[in-house]
Amino acid sequence: MTDWTNVCALSDLVPDTGVCALVEGKQVAVFRYGNGETIYAISNYDPFGKANVLSRGIVGSIGERPVVASPLYKQHFDLSNGECLEDDNVSVEYFPVRVENGVVQITSAVTA
Repeated sequence: MTDWTNVCALSDLVPDTGVCALVEGKQVAVFRYGNGETIYAISNYDPFGKANVLSRGIVGSIGERPVVASPLYKQHFDLSNGECLEDDNVSVEYFPVRVENGVVQITSAVTA
């Protein structure tokens, strides 16, 4: 059974922006993408800048891939799987996310 953590109301998230949430002791960057119906969650930790800043990055896309550009050194991380587009050897954790009754929920059942 998966434990889900309530993060915030979906209506609290502005489309194409991110916020940081604390989920079971981990900083998680939560993004409401595009038309606002798709939610992604990845680690907030930028492995290049060694700081918890990804939630403050610029959200967009490269081709069909939804990404966030780190506010520090501008590496792009795929929001759907945490992969760094500039360095195949680097990725960040990504987390299952869902919306239930208008509430964004994340599980710490991590995928990397």
